[in-house]
Amino acid sequence: MGLFDIIKGQLIDVIEWTDSSANTMVHKYDMNGKEIMMGAQLTVRESQVAIFVNEGQLADVFTPGRYELTTQNMPILTALKSWKFGFNSPFKSDLYFVNTKQFMDRKWGTANPVMMRDADFGMIRIRAFGSFSFRVDAANVATFMKEVFGTSALFTVDGVESQLKSIVVSGLSDAIAQSKIPALDLAANYAELSQYCMQALNPKVQALGLTLSDFNIENISLPEEVEKAIDRRTSMGVVGDLNQYTQFQAAEAMREAATTPNSMAGVGMGMGMGTMFTQMMGMNMQQPAQPVQQAPAAPAAAPAGAPCAGCGGMVPAGAKFCPNCGQKQEAPQAAFCTGCGQEVPAGSKFCPSCGTKLG
Repeated sequence: MGLFDIIKGQLIDVIEWTDSSANTMVHKYDMNGKEIMMGAQLTVRESQVAIFVNEGQLADVFTPGRYELTTQNMPILTALKSWKFGFNSPFKSDLYFVNTKQFMDRKWGTANPVMMRDADFGMIRIRAFGSFSFRVDAANVATFMKEVFGTSALFTVDGVESQLKSIVVSGLSDAIAQSKIPALDLAANYAELSQYCMQALNPKVQALGLTLSDFNIENISLPEEVEKAIDRRTSMGVVGDLNQYTQFQAAEAMREAATTPNSMAGVGMGMGMGTMFTQMMGMNMQQPAQPVQQAPAAPAAAPAGAPCAGCGGMVPAGAKFCPNCGQKQEAPQAAFCTGCGQEVPAGSKFCPSCGTKLG
């Protein structure tokens, strides 16, 4: 074996990398003690970017495609190396493959409550959690190398995920405040708020050479006091007309009493609570108290009867003895008017029909 064959055996002529993991962001190509041959074939797959680094300095960047490493395709590295041996000269350089695919469904959440200012409730604390997706910005891969992975031979999602979560949580309260969505409407605007937060957080993430491709808010929980206030406000909206609500409560109590044995006490309690609820809401405070007007007593009916034949006092009708003198009362005899012949009541002095004086 000649010297040329020995040198040729130390050269790399095909360069490529396939990712079998799910979280590798940067992979340094393993030279295994060899050197890259001028004219070698470089294959960069979709969702990859290849970076040549010379003595810690970024040289050439290759986007997806197939390349033959020549002085025309590697102008920066060619100028840095100043090759003396022409086209076939080997060179020493570091080669990194950067994964630009999406890293999806990364979870985030607030470990502690986040303060925000609300127009209805003032300063409140909220907790939230959700998910986000990110990728390396292929147009800004140099920033990613300088700010994040440096000269690491292997860099995974775990190395940057905690930093991204910190950026998300720290910027969440500002994003919610700037969106001016009231706390009462947060649950109904998760999609709009997620988009707004992603736009507000992306400038901070791009400073690392990354970009947020998706951001989702799955839940925002409010303090217990605020939730109770929201429940009370919702209850007032459901109640509506308090008079009708009181009548409804009383009707429901009576219905329960009709179907439940021995529940009259419950009816009274239900009706009493409905009345108390109306009074508490001030429905009766607007009306001045009115004195109770008693109906005049009906005059006592005059006792019916006839004069006693003995003392002349009035004897109640149907009495057999006079209550004044004790004389036995005879049954009254029918009398007739001498003028018109009509029957007149016993003891009458004038005929009620014609006015003739009697006896």
